[in-house]
Amino acid sequence: MWWKVILFLIMVWVIVAAFAYPAPQQQIGDASRIFYFHVPQAWVAVLAFCFSLVGSVNYLKKRNLVDDDRARVAAELGTLFCILATVTGSIFAKVTWHSFWNWDPRETSIFILLLIYGAYFALRSAIDGPEKRARLAAVYAIFAFVTMPFLIFVVPRVLPSLHPSDSIVGESGKITMSGETAMIFFPSLAAFTILFIWIYRLGLRVSRRQRELVEEAMR
Repeated sequence: MWWKVILFLIMVWVIVAAFAYPAPQQQIGDASRIFYFHVPQAWVAVLAFCFSLVGSVNYLKKRNLVDDDRARVAAELGTLFCILATVTGSIFAKVTWHSFWNWDPRETSIFILLLIYGAYFALRSAIDGPEKRARLAAVYAIFAFVTMPFLIFVVPRVLPSLHPSDSIVGESGKITMSGETAMIFFPSLAAFTILFIWIYRLGLRVSRRQRELVEEAMR
């Protein structure tokens, strides 16, 4: 229970400080404040897809449906936070580039990633047998994850992009943000990570209970 209080206090700090302190990028102005929420959301999406990969690999090794639940719940949360990152990015684009969507390389790559993981859920819904569904979904999730680093980290850096590329780390590899920005950003990053783990565990508990109810009904 204590960690929930800490999470609440960190979130309150981030929300208040994000608007109380000067904008992290003065050239962009107030629109850059969304950086404190957009980047952590994108980070959690990547982390969740990593969890989904691990769950999928473990399922193929052990054939335990609990690992399939872990992969599915993580993929759901990864997709959710990916959508949130897309929405916050679109808000930023509207303010700075005067359009919610510009087909910028980062926008295009994250859209493709959403389509890939959307197909993952379509695949799951099209198969009835739990073992067959888990097996095919695990194989697909592994291949889907392979595209993620390419779409998120490679494409936006290879192609010219309007998206700021030095918000956290500059070309020299050094952290470019100021001390004030860092003391808001890193707590936000930690808070979103803890929030993800909390929701992830809740999702697993719900899945376990649903499985128990199905087993009870079949007796």
